[in-house]
Amino acid sequence: MSVSRKIGIVFVTAIVGLGGLHLAERLTATSLVPSFVPTAEARVGRPLTPVSVAGVARRTVRRCAVGVYRC
Repeated sequence: MSVSRKIGIVFVTAIVGLGGLHLAERLTATSLVPSFVPTAEARVGRPLTPVSVAGVARRTVRRCAVGVYRC
């Protein structure tokens, strides 16, 4: 198989794959077919999440008490 034929096969495969992804996204937008990727559910801001202010403060106090930080 020549190099140009291999490149052509890769190109056609990429186009078919991207087209399939686009089609799957449009089908899930109309909710006819369930999605392969579940929806994200953000929990940022709740007291026990790692990104919340309370979570950061709690870890900082704990690390200062243990001696990880020089407080």
